[in-house]
Amino acid sequence: MIPHTTFATKPYNPHKTIHCNILIVGSGLSGVATAYEGLLAGKRVCLTEITDWLGGQISSQGTSALDERPTQRSKLFYSRGYLELRQRIQNYYNQLNPGKCWVSDSCFLPNDGHHIINQMLQDVAKKGKGKLYWFPNTVIKELDISNGKLINSVIAIQHKSAKGRPPLNTFPLSQIIKDAYKYENSPRFEKKIIRFIPSQHKQNKNPNWYIVDASETGEIVALADVPYRLGIDPRSHLEPSSSSINNDPYCTQGFTYTFAMSATKEAQKHKMPSFYMRYSPYFSYELKRLANFPLVFTYRRIWNPIQGKPMKFGGVNFTTPMPGDISMQNWTWGNDYRPGTPKDNLIYTHEQLETSGQLKPGNWMGGLRTESLRKAEELSLSYFYWLVAGTTDSRLGKGIKKTHPNHRFLSGLNSPMGTIHGLSKYPYIREGRRIIGRPSWGHAEGFTIWEIDISRRNYQDFYYRQTLSPKTYNSLQVALSGLEAMSAVSGKKLLEETGRRTRSTIYADSVGISHYSIDFHPCMVKSPPEGHSNEERKNERKGAGQAYPFQIPLRAMIPQKINNLLVGGKSIATSHIASAAYRVHSFEWSVGAAAGTTAAFALENNVVPYQLVDKLPKIDPNLIKLQKLLNQNGNHTAFPKTSIFNNNWNDWY
Repeated sequence: MIPHTTFATKPYNPHKTIHCNILIVGSGLSGVATAYEGLLAGKRVCLTEITDWLGGQISSQGTSALDERPTQRSKLFYSRGYLELRQRIQNYYNQLNPGKCWVSDSCFLPNDGHHIINQMLQDVAKKGKGKLYWFPNTVIKELDISNGKLINSVIAIQHKSAKGRPPLNTFPLSQIIKDAYKYENSPRFEKKIIRFIPSQHKQNKNPNWYIVDASETGEIVALADVPYRLGIDPRSHLEPSSSSINNDPYCTQGFTYTFAMSATKEAQKHKMPSFYMRYSPYFSYELKRLANFPLVFTYRRIWNPIQGKPMKFGGVNFTTPMPGDISMQNWTWGNDYRPGTPKDNLIYTHEQLETSGQLKPGNWMGGLRTESLRKAEELSLSYFYWLVAGTTDSRLGKGIKKTHPNHRFLSGLNSPMGTIHGLSKYPYIREGRRIIGRPSWGHAEGFTIWEIDISRRNYQDFYYRQTLSPKTYNSLQVALSGLEAMSAVSGKKLLEETGRRTRSTIYADSVGISHYSIDFHPCMVKSPPEGHSNEERKNERKGAGQAYPFQIPLRAMIPQKINNLLVGGKSIATSHIASAAYRVHSFEWSVGAAAGTTAAFALENNVVPYQLVDKLPKIDPNLIKLQKLLNQNGNHTAFPKTSIFNNNWNDWY
């Protein structure tokens, strides 16, 4: 539990009022994709961002290595904006993979990611005759909600460096985040209070603007106080691989401050950080087959001006690192910070927010634990020192880790991360708050995409027979029996005789697609997470593995209560396990494209998004129109040959 805190607030007078058709909170790939489609639809789009870069994962979070699955990549079956992004990267460098990394077909510099995205949005604004109003260094402070159903206005705070003070991006996030959310000017920042309101007023009761939560942690979801989940879901026939019988909101996936390092001709002098010994017990190559520094360096190499000699390690082909090469580091047993207890969880739960007073008017401070941000920053700086000077390995023992002094930590405003401290401007967040969708047909407690909706796992495995109760196991097998479910329920066919489903769930209200494996970076058992001999939470990786190509249903983007709020990022209605696949670059773009198109469609057709899905399985004519528009625009709502009769997805990896 966190202590009760009272924040000092005072009446505010906005410095300016901005009119929007669509207000997007968060300029990551999801927010950018929302803006992209909104601009092409000719709308006034307002876009806020806590940092000063567009692009999120590929820029301010430093994870500029596109996570993609081989089959989808080979067919280039992506949203039109994501395809344009890939092409612009290709054009910018005259190659798609200037880093010659081996984790992806495209690894590049984060600072370039921002510039590429910026130019994309300028170009589509001209093409679609929309208007883009971008607000960097801006956080959302308050929502004005009427009758608990509509957001009427939004108050934000934009900051810039005070006169005579160091420039922005001098200090890491943990040192400036509390200041950024306060109305008052400070010795560090000058503030501007901005009020966002609709662009036009309608005579009817339908919304006249839409707010899209594309933030990394589900900030507006928390501030609007709509129902949501956080962390582990209880084990059930829908989430059979859950590591807990009960829910655990404190165990979310680890988050990461990335950094860039360059290979050098000469050995560098490296000073041990004062806090290094606190974190050194955590670091490890993890597996003996990965205890190869050139392999780790080139894993996410983002710049490779001179190609080295070809090398092969297991099934991985790469080239030797050369002086001038730049690597971005994002390693589970390196700079992943993985708290999992109420003492150190990063994203505050609803209970913690209430206890701290952040849900009271004017008291919102971002909903994050500053101390965990600070420790994650220290962990990353320590991890660099371990890579170049460390000689211990927490999991593999002595004699494994060698020193590699011919490397330099890259920092400065012109560095790949664009910060004087050298860390990414914002951490890469793998999991935030996840809404619970509205009750619908087959989802009486609120719509959710569950583990079994996407996973390729064999649920007839002995583990599930042993772990689940007989009743839960039978419910699981019935749920997986697809077209044979009625025969199984009626007893006409034994559960063992029903076929195992070999596709993901098909949604009548699909508005987007994605494909990625269920990839886990589990929380640690004890606090602090970097402590000696700490371990990952047992069975958290049980749900990890391959997934079938999956869809993004509109119901997963519509929260309860608020009618003009859409979720366009990682906070859609997924379970803890399913969210581990619904978080990568192409997904963010696809769900953002759906959010932007849906918001524009709703305004133009005088409908509210929930009205398109609240009568399912009966199909609303406007839902068909929306899906047709998405597909015509190159924003796919289904993979090729998707059908309840097609179970042949073995080639999709």
